Amino acid sequence: MTSVPEAVTAGSTDPAGPGEQEARQAPGGPPSWSGLTSLQVLRQLDSGPRGLVEAEAGERLARFGENTVPPWRTVSWPRRLGGSLRDPFTAVLLCLGLVSAAVSAWGTAGVILSLVVVSCVLRAGGERRADRSVAELRKLVATTATVLRRTAEDGAPRSRELPVTELVPGDVIRLAPGDLVPADVRLLRASGLTVHQAPLTGESAPVAKHPVDVPEPEGGPFDQPQLCFQGSSVASGSGTAVVVRTGAHTRFAATRTGPGRRAASAFDQSVHGISWVLIRFMLLTPPLVLMANAALRGRGFETLPFAVAVAVGLTPEMLPVIVTTTLARGASLLARDHRVIVKRLPALHDLGAVDVLCLDKTGTLTQDRPVLHRALDAWGRPDTEVLRWAGANAWWTLQLADLPAPDALDEAILDAVGEDAPSAYEGVAALPFDPVRRLSTAVVRRPGRLGLHTMVVKGAVEAVIERCALAEDERARLLALAAREAHGGLRLLAVATAERPARSRAFTTADERGLTLLGFVALRDALAPTAADALEVFADRGVAVKILTGDHPGTAARACRDLGLDPGAVLCADTIEGVTDDELADLARRTTVFARCAPEHKARIISALRAGGHTTGFLGDGVNDLPALRAADVGICPRDAVDVARESADVVLAEKDLTAIAHAITSGRHSSVNIATYLRITLSSNLGNVIAMLATGLMLPFLPMLPSQILVQNLCFDAAQLAFAFDRLHPSALRRPTVLQPRRILRFITGFGLLGAAADLATFGVLAFALHDAGGTGGTGEAAFHAGWFTENLLTQALVMLLLRTGRRPAPGAPVSPVRRAAAGLAVIGILLPLSPLGPLLGMTALPPLYYPLLGAVLALYTVALRINRSRYEKAGTGR
Repeated sequence: MTSVPEAVTAGSTDPAGPGEQEARQAPGGPPSWSGLTSLQVLRQLDSGPRGLVEAEAGERLARFGENTVPPWRTVSWPRRLGGSLRDPFTAVLLCLGLVSAAVSAWGTAGVILSLVVVSCVLRAGGERRADRSVAELRKLVATTATVLRRTAEDGAPRSRELPVTELVPGDVIRLAPGDLVPADVRLLRASGLTVHQAPLTGESAPVAKHPVDVPEPEGGPFDQPQLCFQGSSVASGSGTAVVVRTGAHTRFAATRTGPGRRAASAFDQSVHGISWVLIRFMLLTPPLVLMANAALRGRGFETLPFAVAVAVGLTPEMLPVIVTTTLARGASLLARDHRVIVKRLPALHDLGAVDVLCLDKTGTLTQDRPVLHRALDAWGRPDTEVLRWAGANAWWTLQLADLPAPDALDEAILDAVGEDAPSAYEGVAALPFDPVRRLSTAVVRRPGRLGLHTMVVKGAVEAVIERCALAEDERARLLALAAREAHGGLRLLAVATAERPARSRAFTTADERGLTLLGFVALRDALAPTAADALEVFADRGVAVKILTGDHPGTAARACRDLGLDPGAVLCADTIEGVTDDELADLARRTTVFARCAPEHKARIISALRAGGHTTGFLGDGVNDLPALRAADVGICPRDAVDVARESADVVLAEKDLTAIAHAITSGRHSSVNIATYLRITLSSNLGNVIAMLATGLMLPFLPMLPSQILVQNLCFDAAQLAFAFDRLHPSALRRPTVLQPRRILRFITGFGLLGAAADLATFGVLAFALHDAGGTGGTGEAAFHAGWFTENLLTQALVMLLLRTGRRPAPGAPVSPVRRAAAGLAVIGILLPLSPLGPLLGMTALPPLYYPLLGAVLALYTVALRINRSRYEKAGTGR
């Protein structure tokens, strides 16, 4: 037996005929087989209608490999850890740790480097767990196909259920309703076959497929009726096909040449912006400290450890740990409670920042099935008789044509009419749906009508009206009526009947003439049961919903109206091809529904929204959604999406349910609010401390705080702030998108940092008065000063944690916030540590009693100032 032509393989150097040469020009799939008859295709594949011999199939499997799309390589632990080090904050901490080690500040260096390691391990572990969860979901996808194989060359073919991985070019397979098309195939026979190509093209309606002996070369590959592609699924009918391409050579696999380079997400942009602000501060601080102390106090490089400690004090050391812990905890709760898997931890923050959610109509707002809307007579008036005849056609076509299951439209009609009505007639014959005729016919015997049979025809409006005995003006009126209904988003089927004399010979398509039109059956897409509630949640959360669909504008608009979403003026995607990016950004902001969208249209619309300052999420599940998934800040897909979509997405849903996305957005906002709160509080407090230390360091003959004291203070404050990762928020704090905006955070930390510095400098005056009154001088005075400032710093930081925390009102019935507990613990440490045996070891001593009431007065004034400024800040609308 000759080998399979290299047109369906890779790496061949053998001479090839015209068909093979054309195939090589398009290795991703058709049009390489256009222009060839079915017999020519079978000959090129060295196969036949009876299928392959087992031995030959085994040889081809060994030669060409399994019918699998090459998976993305699993990321190793070292690469994950290395990727974590590229986080800007982690990189800054690593540099500070190395600088601390260079100046022999081993304690500072050890703590900082430990935080770097903990952060990297937490982040890498969370992403590894997400990858394992997605791998488990992938195993739930069906993976078998019905194949015709022979045991010997002259043996009879037998149907076998084989794993799709064992398919090879030349295999003959059978397709039935619900089957996934396991490879790129060429149809040999078909009966009423329609397939869902939505994963590849985005079309929600099934596409009719049928064998064509000599294909027309015009049109795209998906317009070829004789070709079906891996990734699509059978909606109705049945067929037999020969496999022409498998594995990496299918059109589906051609989309996986690479994941594409994604633009920086909202989280990445925010983190980079804040990081560079901090880096500038930290690069300036040590030189300024050194120069100022050298010029005013004559101190040299002995102040270098203090300068490094001040730079460390400005840094939010715990940020990588806080961010990773907060996001990992939110992702874990989402997976446990709502079966939502976050593959990339920063995507959870981006979910919280989402203010525009883009999605398709089919499967999200609507289900993948139609339902009856109404039945109309020929004048557009409601008429249940039309529905009754449509039900008779659907029932007896299913029974007499021996179809395995009704198609989606017939199933909707049967659900609406019930089983009793069609059974009132006696079935005689049936001509099943044919994608060329675009109609089906049932012949029934009515009670009391001896000698007569009634032919009931149902199908596409144009096809049925063409077979009716009508005048031209009446035909035009009916077509206009149908067009108006279709423009309103309905799918119309025409129903007609004709009386024929009873006979024994078979009915044929030639009898479908001279019909009398009864009316129309109008169907619409069934609404997703949770879609309306989810849209209300999105509106309450400040998330605008944009519909990007390949469907008819009227169909998309009707689904929106039925769910209470105002579609406004629907924009067809072809109208945006001539507009600039700036014009598209304005159109995208004002438009709710984009219809007739191709994959590139969806990606461009999302990119325009991002360019307009929006944080976008996109829900998609097909190969055609890949560009949009990559263009969005957050790519979302359901578990049953195609593999390549699952691997490109940031978030995977167990079910294609908008409610799950609403939960994910809420969880993302919860995490984002806590991260933003931590950043505002720690940076404003640190900035105030640094300003005060720099100022007092120039006025005092000694350092205001020792490097070890700065380190211990930072550790206590950082440990207390871990509580933000577990803070519970009032629902009102989650009602708007949360994004880390560097400019707003900078304004916040500058204002409240200066206020904190004023409180620290006031404490300096209190300490000078109290120590002078107590007679503290020399080393005792330095130790007491350090102790007093240490206590004041931790107390003011505890106040800041309580008063600047977002969502200070507890949720109804919630227990005491962990932030309150942490702030109380921080205050206790600030008061008791200088009095404990550790105080002298850190260079601190007991304070005079007069200091405490004076400090209480300063803290009371500071509390009032914090409340006033917080109210002004919130009223100014600069929020988070």
